[in-house]
Amino acid sequence: MSIDRIGTAATAQFMYAQIQKAELALDTSNRQVTTGKVADTYSGYGDKTAMMEAARSAGALAEANASVAQQASTRLDLQDTQLSQLSQLAGQVRQTLTQASADQDATSLMTQMQGYFDQAVEILNSKDGSGYIYAGDNNQTAPVSVTSLSALAALPSVSQAFANGAVKTNVRVSGTQTVQVGMLASDLGTQLFSLFQQVAQFDAGAGGPFDAKTTPAQQTFIESTIQTAADAASDVNQQAAGNGVRYQIVQDSLSRLQATSTVYKGLVSNVEDVDMAQALAQLNQNQVALQASFQVTSKLNQLSLLNYLNPLA
Repeated sequence: MSIDRIGTAATAQFMYAQIQKAELALDTSNRQVTTGKVADTYSGYGDKTAMMEAARSAGALAEANASVAQQASTRLDLQDTQLSQLSQLAGQVRQTLTQASADQDATSLMTQMQGYFDQAVEILNSKDGSGYIYAGDNNQTAPVSVTSLSALAALPSVSQAFANGAVKTNVRVSGTQTVQVGMLASDLGTQLFSLFQQVAQFDAGAGGPFDAKTTPAQQTFIESTIQTAADAASDVNQQAAGNGVRYQIVQDSLSRLQATSTVYKGLVSNVEDVDMAQALAQLNQNQVALQASFQVTSKLNQLSLLNYLNPLA
């Protein structure tokens, strides 16, 4: 008669099942530590899947709207800087006319006017990645089509100096909120360009040129343009104020959207991401459990009745 091992088939099957369970737990812990995620399939999240995906979708929408708002904010901020430059330019035109009137000397007046005009054209013909900033829906064409005071003076109407479209750019920064971010060169420059045209036409006409001490007719004309220059600067300042209001609206919307995106990301993270410290601790526990299962199974496979029977006398 042979002496069989104490371990039965049932015991062996039980221990093998424990090994498989420990291996599965270790594999799960390994995957969590490696990826930082609770699971790599929806089934791993159970009834939290719908909530997690809804939060992910809402967060992605908020993030997309925040991206649009950020671009709009950048555009409005750039316009604010350029409108300030244009306003200062109009102020310099007024100061130059005032000085010429006070000195009764227009020797350098047209040289200065051409310089101011060139600066105004450069500002209004500014470009960004999408085209000309102040060209509206015709943003692939320079909105100011004349490049010299003489060309401006030759136009029947100052409106012909502008080639911009009529539609201002608007952006949707949320589901219901649309903000105008675009401005048109013709809105910003018409008054200032009208002044430039009047000065250039007078210089080219019977009362000109402005190249020496002013004549009584020139003196009267220059004095009449000072208020026009002040009005042009005031108009640009009003346009800048409106741009500033829209900038603040976009900034407020951007802050809300970023906060919303953060909240939804947090919701997704709470479901999807593992607590790394806890996951590492669990990984160590599962490694110990698997090792223990192997040791117990190995021990049981080596036991027989001989381990328990007293030696025969």
